[in-house]
Amino acid sequence: MDSAKRKALEAAGWKIGDAAEFMNMTPAERQLLDARVELALAIRRQRKAGQLSQQDLGARLNTSQPRIAKIERAANDVSMDQLVRAFAAAGGKIVVKYGKGKSKNKQGKRGPKAAGGTVVLQVATSE
Repeated sequence: MDSAKRKALEAAGWKIGDAAEFMNMTPAERQLLDARVELALAIRRQRKAGQLSQQDLGARLNTSQPRIAKIERAANDVSMDQLVRAFAAAGGKIVVKYGKGKSKNKQGKRGPKAAGGTVVLQVATSE
């Protein structure tokens, strides 16, 4: 949305925000939603990179094409387990890392210090 339109809406009394703010999601709920959406997008990218149709991926998971479409949308009735299994079935690689404190990223730079610890779910595609 351009700034002029945003200012006009705010001046008219409208509140601008995203769906998570509208639904009063906690930071933990928002993190989970973000993770689900990113994983669903990664499934679609991985499936396409592997030149698989939704029907092909469904056959690998012993499920239907409409179910794969729901998985790729991160629908409410799709579990995180199903998302992870679909990504792996599409040929993706999942690495789970746990760390405390500062950790280095791919460029060798240190990231922010984690309070207690951080779990990083690294999703790697075969592209």
